[in-house]
Amino acid sequence: MQLTIRPAALEDAALIAEFNQNMALETEDKELIPELILAGVTSLLNNPAYGFYLVAEREGRVVASLMITSEWSDWRNGVFWWIQSVYVHPQFRRQGIYRKLYARVKALAAEQGNVCGFRLYVEKDNQQAQQTYHDLGMQLTDYLIYEEMQLGIRYLKEQTA
Repeated sequence: MQLTIRPAALEDAALIAEFNQNMALETEDKELIPELILAGVTSLLNNPAYGFYLVAEREGRVVASLMITSEWSDWRNGVFWWIQSVYVHPQFRRQGIYRKLYARVKALAAEQGNVCGFRLYVEKDNQQAQQTYHDLGMQLTDYLIYEEMQLGIRYLKEQTA
């Protein structure tokens, strides 16, 4: 079956939000707020400066998606593309779909010309995903990620205004 990889469109927002909810539940046992994740997906789709989504379709059905956001690196005078919100529908896993999505990401980066590398973070217990990324040539870094969450502040303010 042929796989088509294309930029996501606004009409894909609800499905991408559902994929993100499924991914968070599967990999981190986290339940996302449906309205918040849909608002986030829609915001990115409406604001290309935030990043973009790619989706993979098989026979007209979207079966996978991923998001790209950018980080400027002054050390390299270039942009890192962060691969985020990766999801492949369970029925279509282990069929090389992520590999094809990643190849498309790399081709788009080559066209852009200022992308100096690709980064992603992965749940520490998700060994299968880690192996996939390793097999595609990505390497584990020496960095740890710290965060301070202010979850949904903008969304919550909009809902109470």
